[in-house]
Amino acid sequence: MTLLGLVQAVYILAAVLFVLSLAGLSRQETARRGNALGMVGMVLALAATIALALDRSERSAVVTAILVALVLLVGAVVGTRQARSVEMTQMPELIAMLHSFVGAAAVLVGYNSFRTEPADTVHLVEVFLGVLIGAVTFTGSVVAYLKLSGRISSAPLSLPGRNLLNLAALVASAALLAWFLAGHSIVPLLLMTVVALALGWHLVASIGGGDMPVVVSMLNSYSGWAAAAAGFMLGNDLLIVTGALVGASGAILSYLMCKAMNRSFMSVILGGFGAPEGLVVARVDEDGEHRELDAAAVAALLREARSVVITPGYGMAVAKAQYPVAQLVTRLRALGVDVRFGVHPVAGRLPGHMNVLLAEAKVPYDIVLEMDEINGDLADTDVVLVIGANDTVNPAALDDPSSPIAGMPVLEVWKARQVVVFKRSMATGYAGVQNPLFFRDNTAMLFGDAREQTERIVAAL
Repeated sequence: MTLLGLVQAVYILAAVLFVLSLAGLSRQETARRGNALGMVGMVLALAATIALALDRSERSAVVTAILVALVLLVGAVVGTRQARSVEMTQMPELIAMLHSFVGAAAVLVGYNSFRTEPADTVHLVEVFLGVLIGAVTFTGSVVAYLKLSGRISSAPLSLPGRNLLNLAALVASAALLAWFLAGHSIVPLLLMTVVALALGWHLVASIGGGDMPVVVSMLNSYSGWAAAAAGFMLGNDLLIVTGALVGASGAILSYLMCKAMNRSFMSVILGGFGAPEGLVVARVDEDGEHRELDAAAVAALLREARSVVITPGYGMAVAKAQYPVAQLVTRLRALGVDVRFGVHPVAGRLPGHMNVLLAEAKVPYDIVLEMDEINGDLADTDVVLVIGANDTVNPAALDDPSSPIAGMPVLEVWKARQVVVFKRSMATGYAGVQNPLFFRDNTAMLFGDAREQTERIVAAL
């Protein structure tokens, strides 16, 4: 078997491993295996690609090997450092930034391919689309990173005629493609890159903070299609397959999340297309008096309860409260209390964020339920503990048509006999919307750090 044949066989094996990896990641119980299969597939793909690059190199094999080794060393050092230092709360913005790298890589590959490959029509179209998708992914991911990390406002940007601006960018890109194919000049490619960078920035800047989990998933899809485009330019079958897998799975996840949030899929991915012009201002005034409890009083409530539901949110991740929460669950179950978790599909700022945190704390998978599985049982629940959640338990989504989150399915925790909300203050959530739940008669607030307060409750029990 020739080296090329061997490389293609390894590519096929790696592609199968990537498919099995995605299948494994669909369930918590098989996620570790899915991760392992994906890593094995990536190692095989890298090894085969490096072997092919050494064989085809116009330089000496030694020089090429040194260059490849240096690149791998830099990547490994930076990647390992980031993996060890990043907090779980920073994971969404890290992923957004990694997506920007994929976009930038597609742009660079496109320009290099244009300069070095024969200028036939099919190849020029591949180059143009690869640079377009890559540039949109790059700036869109950078804006998502800035919003998620709090470096810029999470409020949606609403320029006059924003939908027409997006349409104009697409029309301009189509015109530049015709010029590019007719003249084989780099000028229309450069102009399109500028337009695409502006389009990516505007698309994501026009999406509000409440939809940021969908944006992260959407950018994951964009990065996949950018990788697939790079695969076409490089003639690399595995890169095409892998990019298509990432692009398709990211698009499906974005669609499912939009359904869970009662959002228009096309509206979100097109930067608010079809939404009313003008910025929606969230109402932040208080609706009444709130009631406060201390940890001892909450412990007394839990001791008398027969059923308890815990609804976690981003605040639990910030406080690293998942470990004492797991201890609380163990203590309550030992007392004969039925304890379950209700996880909203977009709780946190990343799909599956809460599930990962709870699994990290060794919470049993079988008591972690999705919103649709738990909502019907909340009316028969004695106590609901809302730990760091806000927008995902906001009754205004159902009761107030003028609310920015109107129509979004939420955990209907207010139906329980008693609700205890863990918060640092009465501040609004990430979407900037006040929560009437805090002022209901059956709701009490437990202020302070969620980790410390949970530890006090465990001690009191």
